[in-house]
Amino acid sequence: MAAKSRILVLGATSAIAERWCRLRAAAGDSLLLVGRDGERLAAIADDLRARGAGNVLTATEDLADTGGADGRFTAWVQTLGGVDIVLLAYGTLGDQPEAQRDTAALLKGIQANFTSAVVWCELAGRALELAGAGTLVALSSVAGDRGRRTNYAYGAAKAGLSAYLEGMAHRFAGSEVTVICVKPGFVVTPMTAHIDGRGGPLWATPEQVAEDIQKAIEKRKPQIYTRWFWFFVMLIIRNLPRPLFNRMKI
Repeated sequence: MAAKSRILVLGATSAIAERWCRLRAAAGDSLLLVGRDGERLAAIADDLRARGAGNVLTATEDLADTGGADGRFTAWVQTLGGVDIVLLAYGTLGDQPEAQRDTAALLKGIQANFTSAVVWCELAGRALELAGAGTLVALSSVAGDRGRRTNYAYGAAKAGLSAYLEGMAHRFAGSEVTVICVKPGFVVTPMTAHIDGRGGPLWATPEQVAEDIQKAIEKRKPQIYTRWFWFFVMLIIRNLPRPLFNRMKI
């Protein structure tokens, strides 16, 4: 029988995180769910217990706030009795025009999508290094592959997170610690509810992304695009000549 994992989920009310947790619950793993919405966390925890999770605990916290981060992270790991997998899945899409005119909104987005995220990733790296093994998975975005007029505040934060994860993966190369950067494209979640044309050929469901994440963990891949075709989409976008790129309203 495979050993059960102890899993820390940062941003557990994310639709993608919830679907992935269901896969882990079916395997009998133990989970600590962290997020801002205590009622939603409790509902997700009840569902995961019903699906076979070994133990499900919750912590209602604002992850964008990194005050006392070292102590908070240590407490979560101690509550779990150790940690084998950390999934970081929170973030905010934000609004580009608002970020351009409102400095507070710009800083809020950077704090949520980059600054706080790398703090938790680094603390996870320390914990896994101390344990001698484990996996850190963090959700970035294809938006970080090239700055675009429609969402460059968000994209820049995700580009920074992707670079940080790449450096961490390099740091742990050859060890038993795996760092995985997940780059989703369009996903049908509450965060994208305002976008027209949802459900088209470039859109994925949270279930599909969760399955891709699980496969990446099993294969110890340092980076994945999900769905797979986004690798080729972004390859084209990254290599468009600037004069042509500047005429595109994307």
